[in-house]
Amino acid sequence: MAKAVAYSLLTAAFIVILMLCRNNDRGRDNKYVALNRRLGIKIPKLHFDPLVTEFERRAGGNEFFMDQGKLNMTLRLMVLFPLLDEPPKDGLVSFEELEAWNVKQARDRLMQRTRIELEYYDKDKDGSVSFKEYLPQFSDEDIEKNKMGHGEAGWWKIQFTNADVDRNEKLSFSEFMEFLNPEDSNNTEIQKWLLAEKARRMDYTSDGKLNIDEFRDNVYDIYKNYIEFETGGQAPKPEEKFFELDLNKDKALDAEELLPIFHYLNPGELSHAKYFSHHLIREADDNKDGKLSLEEMFNHEESFYGSLFEEEDDNDLHDEL
Repeated sequence: MAKAVAYSLLTAAFIVILMLCRNNDRGRDNKYVALNRRLGIKIPKLHFDPLVTEFERRAGGNEFFMDQGKLNMTLRLMVLFPLLDEPPKDGLVSFEELEAWNVKQARDRLMQRTRIELEYYDKDKDGSVSFKEYLPQFSDEDIEKNKMGHGEAGWWKIQFTNADVDRNEKLSFSEFMEFLNPEDSNNTEIQKWLLAEKARRMDYTSDGKLNIDEFRDNVYDIYKNYIEFETGGQAPKPEEKFFELDLNKDKALDAEELLPIFHYLNPGELSHAKYFSHHLIREADDNKDGKLSLEEMFNHEESFYGSLFEEEDDNDLHDEL
């Protein structure tokens, strides 16, 4: 009882501090590389603090900064916990609750970035973006030539058309968001195009498909690392997975047949948020009940506010979009 009262008093004091203080806190630079080692890939570092986002929203957009140190993280976790513990509140945070929170924060970031980009590129202020508005460097002659090399006018035009679901030659907010973030898109045409681009670099025979050897050498380890991390179980053998995906039994996989493993081959921010949730549960769930208590979060507070994902510096497709 005394402990609960103490927590309540600390939380109240914390809220007062939020409204009065603007001390500069750039966050921690320490890296958590275990997840990257486990998956065998590099994942972009998350640049957000969900508590800051929530209090900025409640305070009408005012910035929120705090001092470094353990008390800072402890107080943040105390305020964060009841936000994670959805009704009916049981004093524990399940994986589903943690995942829902992290995915929501990721989606909110995607939407905010899209709003900023839309405002910048929407020159005629009609609430949408045309091909010319977004890519003014391409002349009518460039567009007519329709060159399909990476980053050329025709290459961009295909992706723009894929995102333009209503075919009005402009991208609405939702279409523009999927165009800017193809890894997080639910648009099948965007997904197939992205898979075809990725498979093209793995296609030694240049036939537009992946045979069993190309799949085993280039795709299977990516899939295996993700699926074993996600499920904690054993992944199917490469031959088993290949023939499961090979729906037309032609012993080759095209982009459409690769759709079931799209989010493993092209993980976006929403996928990262889910894996982040898996990592936190495994890192902090001391009694292995599949849920987190406030005490367990206190015991592993560095995991919640460290920089879990390393920076990624590559020339993958998303850098072009």
